[in-house]
Amino acid sequence: MKTIFRGLTIVGVFFGIWFLLAQIDYITFFKINKAKSDTEKRVGDIIWDQIKMTEDLIINDSIAKSLDKLLKPLCKENGIVRDSLKVYIIKKDEVNAFALPDGHLVVYSGLIEASKNEQALIGVLGHEIAHIENDHVMKKLSKEVGFSVLMSITTGNNNVGIIKEIMHTLSSTAYDRSLEKEADITSVEYMLKAKIDPAPFADFLYDMSFDKNFEGALSWISTHPESEARAKYILEYIKGKKLEKKKILSQEEWDGFKKSIVDYEN
Repeated sequence: MKTIFRGLTIVGVFFGIWFLLAQIDYITFFKINKAKSDTEKRVGDIIWDQIKMTEDLIINDSIAKSLDKLLKPLCKENGIVRDSLKVYIIKKDEVNAFALPDGHLVVYSGLIEASKNEQALIGVLGHEIAHIENDHVMKKLSKEVGFSVLMSITTGNNNVGIIKEIMHTLSSTAYDRSLEKEADITSVEYMLKAKIDPAPFADFLYDMSFDKNFEGALSWISTHPESEARAKYILEYIKGKKLEKKKILSQEEWDGFKKSIVDYEN
């Protein structure tokens, strides 16, 4: 009887401890979320500081106002806090845009010049915002660079080589295929909710994959392979859905926006 009682006591204690342990929120307990948040913010700031020192940043109130006008409906209709996105335009011929940690979003002037219409540009911006909102940026860096390496540059080890590697990883290499598709479809959903037609986004992907005029400068397309297939699944996704033809900028405003980008000089 004593043996049975002792056995039952051990089992009871085991399950009691197991139950208590199950109630602990380990992420909060070990402050993992805070560490990730602090690291993300610091890494984002460090990379952006490096970009500011090496790239030609476009600073123009009229250009900023037009870009903000394109972003606002996307944010408003999808519950995205506009101020959480720190969007910058770099004067560079490459057709490219990429997200950095902590909501930094870099857009090259070449992308704006290559966009035939505002919907194409909004589709690409939505894709990059989706990477930010879905935490793809830190997932990519943690996998390809390592979270411990990321933390190391936030604690005084501002190794230029590491920072350049991170910049290259974000601006010149693709995400996992599943994350790219998720960002594409999320961007399309953003556009549909904002009553913006996503079809020109698909057209942009298709056209750019064959456009010889931008050969060698198509960073965004070259790092996002299978653009033709992506265009097809976007068109398949929106088939049968009610598409709005709402425009945010007038044709005159859109043409003026692009001209300001082309003519901009520091």
